Amino acid sequence: MPTPQTNTTLSEIAERLSALDDFVICGHVNPDGDCLGSQLALMHALRSLGKTAHCVLAKPDPIEENLMFLPGVDEMQPASEYQGPAATFVAVDVPTVERIGTASQLQANAQVRFTIDHHATPDSMSEFNYVDPDSPSASMLVWEVCKHLNAVTRDVAQCALTGLVTDTGRFSYQNTTAKAFTCAAEMMEAGADPAQINREFFQNRSLPSMELERIVLDRMTFKCQGTFVYSYLNQEDFEACHAIKADAEALINTLRCIRGVRVALILKQTTPGEVRGSLRAKDEETDVAQVARAFGGGGHKAAAGLTFKGSLEEALCAVPAEVIKLCFSDESEAC
Repeated sequence: MPTPQTNTTLSEIAERLSALDDFVICGHVNPDGDCLGSQLALMHALRSLGKTAHCVLAKPDPIEENLMFLPGVDEMQPASEYQGPAATFVAVDVPTVERIGTASQLQANAQVRFTIDHHATPDSMSEFNYVDPDSPSASMLVWEVCKHLNAVTRDVAQCALTGLVTDTGRFSYQNTTAKAFTCAAEMMEAGADPAQINREFFQNRSLPSMELERIVLDRMTFKCQGTFVYSYLNQEDFEACHAIKADAEALINTLRCIRGVRVALILKQTTPGEVRGSLRAKDEETDVAQVARAFGGGGHKAAAGLTFKGSLEEALCAVPAEVIKLCFSDESEAC
């Protein structure tokens, strides 16, 4: 169900987009498959209509290697380096201006702004907002816009399906709906190749990633009678394994898969004074997004992220304690 910030429909957004040009499409910092897939799907749709459309990155960080197969991803550039036209700014998979990094200036200077997202927040940053937290992925909402535009191509479908399967964990997470399968079928009929997505994204881990997984498993700490597990990686681990940040992205799902675990947490320090946290929940009731919000982060009930300002030692004290407080309040004595 759309949030109170929603003031338009997807069909109305499509109608407005069809009358505009010079698009800049941006997602959130540390973009995942849904973020990039949503951006690129909309870019390809608009270009198929003869529009000028470019995708920018919120920060000048490298894109995950296992997402480099997406059509058009090699054209993306940091927002801080973009010099092209930017009359229309479209934010996808991101709810607030704080999460678009250096693209905030492009957003502020645009003549008109749109948001298409599935993260529920009390704020909005655009004149036209469509936010539906019940949607399994932002790319599914973008897919609907592309259909309203009559601008469905193979590239649109491939990008949109990538966003959908990555944000639902290949349709295994709690956010998976019947409509997700319907949309996936539509995307395949339009030419999307799920085998390529599976091969490039899910079966394409680097050796440094596997080395980091060994360290994470060695450092597991179980709390709350084995229902909460957390682990960590420090800067030295990344250096010793010759790993980059993207090599650690898949590791949270390893902890999430452990029998009996309800909540999994990984803390990763790649730069001094800053620790990134990834949270996952496995049941329908637990809301890990509330933990992320306590540290200025966000996400969904079953999957969320945060950035802790401080040392890894401080994060290892503060974040697990907050998980226990917010997710295991009825069982805190046993934790």
